[in-house]
Amino acid sequence: MKLRLAFAVCVALAAIPAMADNVYDNGPISGVSNSWTINLGFIVSDTFTVGAGGADITGLNFGAWVFPGDTLQSAEVSITSSEFGGTTYFDQVVNFTQSGCSLNFFGFEVCTESGAFDGPSLAGGTYWVNLQNARANTGDPVYWDENNGQSLASNDSEGTIPSEAFTILGTNGGTGGTVPEPSSIMLLGSGILGVGALLRRKRF
Repeated sequence: MKLRLAFAVCVALAAIPAMADNVYDNGPISGVSNSWTINLGFIVSDTFTVGAGGADITGLNFGAWVFPGDTLQSAEVSITSSEFGGTTYFDQVVNFTQSGCSLNFFGFEVCTESGAFDGPSLAGGTYWVNLQNARANTGDPVYWDENNGQSLASNDSEGTIPSEAFTILGTNGGTGGTVPEPSSIMLLGSGILGVGALLRRKRF
């Protein structure tokens, strides 16, 4: 009975996904200040910093303004050494999940957009995250929420602008982080099962 219980616990633990750290947080969504187009040929670029221990990047959350009824489906996300370019560490179309939408004073739905991806391992330092080619279900414009956060920001048609609402997700300290991966949990579980089997043999 105890052996079965231990096995069930190990299986349950293995099913728990590894959680992502906040590698960089540029502050909450504003929804009332301004927003910048990230499709129709426009690009918006914001800086973010990675701590001295480095980080494995695994996702991005950001604030978006969309027309009521619209859903952001994907956007091109790139991470570079300078605004709009330089060394490119990551460049990929990312699928996003939209949540927490609320209607603002200007008649837009202001939403949280969450995307996960297999991103780069970055050393400590400052980088730029660029959003462009966003695709809504209707083809309408999509706008990145401006929240006047601490990062530097730029629009490819306007130049320097106040920064936007976003969070870079990943594992601080690089591969291995502080959260056990399922494979590590399974290894621990195997050890527990082995000890349990030995104890059972000794008792009977």
